[in-house]
Amino acid sequence: MALGARTGDVLQIVLKQGLKSVGIGVGLGLVGALALARFLSSLLYEVEPTDPVTFAGVSLLLVLVAVVASSIPARRAARVDPMEALRYE
Repeated sequence: MALGARTGDVLQIVLKQGLKSVGIGVGLGLVGALALARFLSSLLYEVEPTDPVTFAGVSLLLVLVAVVASSIPARRAARVDPMEALRYE
């Protein structure tokens, strides 16, 4: 913000960084869950090992939690006074 960024730009940058990690993690998690699904089939009750609704629901829940968790530091970063940030640097 001290160099001309707007509040929305700061929010966007911080959220983008957080969600990039989450996207990679969800993608790797889905691949791993699909790979291990047949081993877990004996532990599941009335659910198919590759149930797309369950995979989509859990992935959506994780992404929503990540958006909320990323928005907290994003709002804090957007509220920082540029002069105070420059003093600490």
